[in-house]
Amino acid sequence: MHRLGAIAREPAHQYCGLRQAYGAHRSRFLPAQIHSTMEDFLSHLHPERLNFIWDAFSRLAVSLCAAMLILFLGWWISKRIGRWLTRLASGQTRVDATLTPILCDIAVWGIRILAIVGALSRLGIETASIIAVLGAAGLAIGLALQGTLQNIAAGIMLLALRPFRVGDYIDGGGGEVAGTVEEVSLFMTRLTKPDGICEYVPNSALWSHSVRNYTRNPTRRLDLETEVSLQDDIPRALEALQTLAANEPQVLADPAPLAMVMRFDDSIAVLNLRVWARTEHFWDMRWTLAQKVRATLAEARCAVPMRIRELHIVRDDTKKMDDGPSRQDRKSTHPMAG
Repeated sequence: MHRLGAIAREPAHQYCGLRQAYGAHRSRFLPAQIHSTMEDFLSHLHPERLNFIWDAFSRLAVSLCAAMLILFLGWWISKRIGRWLTRLASGQTRVDATLTPILCDIAVWGIRILAIVGALSRLGIETASIIAVLGAAGLAIGLALQGTLQNIAAGIMLLALRPFRVGDYIDGGGGEVAGTVEEVSLFMTRLTKPDGICEYVPNSALWSHSVRNYTRNPTRRLDLETEVSLQDDIPRALEALQTLAANEPQVLADPAPLAMVMRFDDSIAVLNLRVWARTEHFWDMRWTLAQKVRATLAEARCAVPMRIRELHIVRDDTKKMDDGPSRQDRKSTHPMAG
């Protein structure tokens, strides 16, 4: 190619000399058929045409290099800005951690889209044509990937309305998923289950079903049930449970704790201890009270009840007489029976 450029810039007499030199040595290097083809090609290839081809190739090479450089710089700048935004958001307490990933993704892909459009424009493709092609491609992709677009739309709605945030413990997806929210992105939400397992849930599954947020409110109520025998002193048992709740430091005084009789089952009475606590203290208080309730009732002389159910079997003699003698009676009246 460099040789062609040099040929294009040589004077006409030098170009003719090249043809003569080629004709003198053609029998030494190439077969006759190739010689005639090459000679015909060189005879029609004037210096003006060589200049045109060289200029077009030069412009195309420069445009390709510039487009590749724009793409490289766009990807590099987008990564740097994404990392910078992540560090900036992590150091700011006023920025919600739920919005950090989506804001970084929007910034990164916005820069990359601009880089792609700039590279195509540098190649001579009009921006209006790019927008038209992207619109048609977006429509086709949208019809083919309806589920993915549903996840994106659901992710935008979750980030806008924010029924839960990073750090909340939720139960959603129709009761099929539960865990602590770690990250909310455009396509899915990352949860950590109580046993430490990481679970990725599509946003459409959370948006299309009710979501129960256990940690959104600052306080939670605990209903702890226990059983006593009907022969025990039930008012004394209720008073003992009330005293236990009042002496527990994690139980809130407002609303006040309450001990009550819920129902009677067989030979037992079901008591309920209803208390309120801070959300962060809920599970610790639940385990502590569950451990102390039995000892408190034992001190109040309320034993652990045993469920007793009486069964009364009634024999219908009238039906037996109507049906005639039984098999045992027929056997005893047989002539050969001894």
